[in-house]
Amino acid sequence: MFENSFKRIDQILHTDSGSATELDYVEQTSWILFLKYLDDLDEIKKTEAALAGKKYTYILDTQYRWDTWAAPKTADGKIDHHKALDGDDLNDFVNQKLFPYLKKFKADEPNTIEYKIGEIFSELKNKVSSGYKLREILNIVDGMHFRLYEEKHELSHLYENKIKNMGNAGRNGGEYYTPRPLIKTIVKVVSPTIGESIYDGACGSAGFLVESYNYLTQNQAKLSSAQMATLQNKTFYGKEIKSLAYIIGIMNMILHGIEAPNIKHVDTLAQNINDIEEKDRFNIVLANPPFGAGIGREIQQNFPIKTGETAFLFLQHFIKILKAGGRAGVVIKNTFLSNPDNASVSLRKLILENCDLHTVLDLPAGVFAGAGVKTVVLFFEKGKPTKNVWYYQLNLGRNLGKTNPLSEEDLSEFIELQKTKGSSDNSWSINTEDIDQNTFDLSLKNPNHSSETVLRDPNDILESIKKLDKESEDILSSILNQIYEK
Repeated sequence: MFENSFKRIDQILHTDSGSATELDYVEQTSWILFLKYLDDLDEIKKTEAALAGKKYTYILDTQYRWDTWAAPKTADGKIDHHKALDGDDLNDFVNQKLFPYLKKFKADEPNTIEYKIGEIFSELKNKVSSGYKLREILNIVDGMHFRLYEEKHELSHLYENKIKNMGNAGRNGGEYYTPRPLIKTIVKVVSPTIGESIYDGACGSAGFLVESYNYLTQNQAKLSSAQMATLQNKTFYGKEIKSLAYIIGIMNMILHGIEAPNIKHVDTLAQNINDIEEKDRFNIVLANPPFGAGIGREIQQNFPIKTGETAFLFLQHFIKILKAGGRAGVVIKNTFLSNPDNASVSLRKLILENCDLHTVLDLPAGVFAGAGVKTVVLFFEKGKPTKNVWYYQLNLGRNLGKTNPLSEEDLSEFIELQKTKGSSDNSWSINTEDIDQNTFDLSLKNPNHSSETVLRDPNDILESIKKLDKESEDILSSILNQIYEK
């Protein structure tokens, strides 16, 4: 229904000087779609109130409602071009009146749709420089609706594709988009149930929360009103530091059926983990935290294990914020398993002693478009030490990339074998008693692939580099001496 509409909007934004990349296209489409969503939500709630014999109060004041400024209609239901703002008049209204008005909603109670309006429009600005092109986009979006299940389903699917394209457009695709087959697999293994709270402290575009919602609703024959209220208000929680990702995450959850997402625009790592109390904890953590060094000492003071590696700080946060018996599925760089530095060793010791690290999924290169790192997924349960670790090495026999992405079928064997921790050419188990108690090295050493090259110790590699550098220096010195002698 709406694929051509999205394409037309992208074409218009592509010709506008204010939007330069896929990131801009998604951002600008998001705020316009959000306002259209609010209009449809108002109409649905108005109808529900009427059926219950109650009076309904609209979320927005009359002059800021969609059918007043964006799409005023004639008696036959068509856009009234005499009343519809255009050109500079439209841009002036949006920039000088609409956005400032919407920002004020941030003063409302948190976790309400009103508060989300205020948060979103405090972070956004209208980048469509031409009021005439903005009018074209508004006319297209007016033809989209959020009322029927089929409409919401297609819009959510198309929006996911836009997020995927945006991720591919960035230098690091994993920053915005974790492949959905991988997320679905992690959710299936962790297996949340209705009534459990689910948390992602680096939620980005909210892929883990959205797929958890899909999993919980698709695996139930019929949900009661109490169950639906639990899913809407007491199940999904997220935090995100980046403004654009935060906005897209909220929009993505709304399109998938969560009216007022519990996503906070905060720096997760700014919280001292010693301040986390029982009331702050969650049953389940699902996350793909950002990778990279460079975290300052001030932030590191919030964690017992000091490190500049972002993902290692997030992992400490996730362990702390899980309830006893809580379950987690976390994506992390594969170097976590073997790095010899003090922080890595301490973190491996922490997770092995405080959690049951029952499963490690080793992913091939290319799973994350544009991200030049290999990753693993750690599955663990908090509250009891690890006795056995089951490994699964995903060997696909092909190179992954934008034109050849990861699929759910690729992960089907892993899902089946993980249920029983079965052995195969690609899977094996180790007993923690056999792990070096000084390094807690968890390196992937598949006993079924004896022909594999065993990775050298990083210290040996450094020594070899030093030796080669010395040899190169001696050779260069010899050559220079011969030149000078001549």
